[in-house]
Amino acid sequence: MFTAQSLLFVPGHRPDRFAKARDAGAGVTVIDLEDAVPAANKAAARSAALAEFGAAAEADTLAGWALRINAVTTAAGIADLAALGLAAVLPPLLLVPMVESPVELVIVARALGARCPGLVPLIETPAGLRAGHAIGRAAGVVAMMFGGGDFSAELGVALAWEPLATARGQFVLAAAEARVPAIDVPFIGLDDADGLIAETRRARALGFAAKAAIHPAQLPHIHAAFAPTPVEVAEAAEALAAYADGGGQAIRFKGRMLEAPIIRRYQAILDAKDRMYHA
Repeated sequence: MFTAQSLLFVPGHRPDRFAKARDAGAGVTVIDLEDAVPAANKAAARSAALAEFGAAAEADTLAGWALRINAVTTAAGIADLAALGLAAVLPPLLLVPMVESPVELVIVARALGARCPGLVPLIETPAGLRAGHAIGRAAGVVAMMFGGGDFSAELGVALAWEPLATARGQFVLAAAEARVPAIDVPFIGLDDADGLIAETRRARALGFAAKAAIHPAQLPHIHAAFAPTPVEVAEAAEALAAYADGGGQAIRFKGRMLEAPIIRRYQAILDAKDRMYHA
């Protein structure tokens, strides 16, 4: 089950940054073998990542680690799968980029067999978005991530909220249909905390469950934006109590109708609050 609200990426060819990234407080720390790593450094990054996972397993600190491989339609992705198949230790989560068909996830699952980690496909193209519901339903998928950088390049638009609003909405629907959490693309304005907070709040309101980060300084803002406010928590608790007192059936509450779907949302708010204080 995927419950993290944040993911932090760290380049695989920079093992000197692994420990700092892991200690930054992200829900999931992702060693990246794809976009952040130059072609000449792919092999070294792969070896460094697998060594880190081996050391983490020995120290019983493997939980919270993830790996983003290269697309399985590329030579680098095939090499990643081959190395993972021989590795003594695999991370708990595997991010698979540029997925356009559930067949790509079947390839990963068959290559790694019973040891296959939980899969997080990245939807980064219009073709992938069209197949999003089927991708999300593939065996082993525990969450889906919106790859806004590549998607914006495909559309020829800026990596900003408005140009990608339609795609984001369709992506969230696909994830909801597959019943897996939706992860939003990183915010690339490293010095724009207000912009990050605003975008994260919009993502949460749209239905995203988590947001990726590219710098540790972004994490507190992401966590704060996803955390239920005291007002939301108080309203949820009051609504649930009123619904229970009403016998668990539709009732009027503060001028609005309370029924099962609304109650599920209020319960999710309290669940999120509990995870925040008991992480």
